[in-house]
Amino acid sequence: MADGDTLAQAEEKVLQRAKRKAVEEAGMYLESTFLDVEKTAGEKSFQTSSLEIRTIAAAVTKTEVLESRRSFDSDRPSFFVRIRAVVDLDHLQEAVRRWRSEQQLADHFHRLQKENAELKAQLRHLKTAPTGVRTLTVQPPGRHGTQEQAQQLVERAITTPNLPQKIELASQAAVLDPHDADPLIVRGQTYLKLASTAYSNKAKPSEYSKYVDNARMDFDRALIIDPKNTWALIGQGDVNTWLQRHEDAGHSYEQALALDPLFDLARHRLSTLYTAQARKLAAAKRWEPALAVLQKLLAGHVPDGWVFDHKEAYLLRSDIYRKLNQPSKAIEDLSVVLRADPADTHALLARATLYRGQLQGHSAKDDFERACVLGVKEACRELR
Repeated sequence: MADGDTLAQAEEKVLQRAKRKAVEEAGMYLESTFLDVEKTAGEKSFQTSSLEIRTIAAAVTKTEVLESRRSFDSDRPSFFVRIRAVVDLDHLQEAVRRWRSEQQLADHFHRLQKENAELKAQLRHLKTAPTGVRTLTVQPPGRHGTQEQAQQLVERAITTPNLPQKIELASQAAVLDPHDADPLIVRGQTYLKLASTAYSNKAKPSEYSKYVDNARMDFDRALIIDPKNTWALIGQGDVNTWLQRHEDAGHSYEQALALDPLFDLARHRLSTLYTAQARKLAAAKRWEPALAVLQKLLAGHVPDGWVFDHKEAYLLRSDIYRKLNQPSKAIEDLSVVLRADPADTHALLARATLYRGQLQGHSAKDDFERACVLGVKEACRELR
């Protein structure tokens, strides 16, 4: 009891301590991680150690005061309270599950980056000219210096966060080296960022349509200079997406992906575009056209590293298969999703329901149990 506390305030503090003790005893998740890293550079060795402790607490949802009394001990007030507290562990389990899922996503992303870096290195090695072959390029007098200046301006434009300055630097570079597509690509991307910023600020279409049109001209010019420039094709696809020309956008992304099968951004753009198109068709109950759009994205073998990026497309296709009374194909798509993300409760519930409809009780029970462990109450009820 502090000097300025009243008796009522002191009793409230005692009650808060009792609630805190209930949470500490019944609803506290603790996890400790110890990292020990050793690096060697030259003849020197460095070692770093760190200890991370993560704490997640549940919430007290109901408190019943069973006994409360005051007394004096050597002229000092003493307070006693005995409570019955209900601690909600569902929210705690959901928080832990969500955190673990985020950790899995982070680990998956790092693995994907490493895998792509290795595959790209192999592809570059395969594309390398045979040993002994050399190419001699003769630059016109004075042009080499302007190319270097243009490249420096492009690098400055890429690193500056100021969008108008970015456009100015890219424009200067385009003037110095009109045969280089890079300044046009950087400027076109910047125009699209300005359009996106204006759109997010709820500006009228007439206020940002000029940015989209400028970007279109830049990407078109870049492709005239270098028809196989994948970044210019991505920009062209983005412009067509802005203009609601979805078929043209998809064609641009597909061209970029055909030129560089490991171009993650092109695959991501294509996945987002086709999934959105299929979702609109499915909402209108046009199952066959929606399925045809998804087939273009998911046809053939999708590498394991990219399955997670196509997760929404697989889930949507499984739902369409279910609507078309093709449960085996729906189960197959849900299984692909669960191999990439074992903690996806929506996929677990959907597959368990399909298994039960197929009279595969043991498989359905396994999926319901996994979903129940992850905190899905509906799955727990199915097991009763």
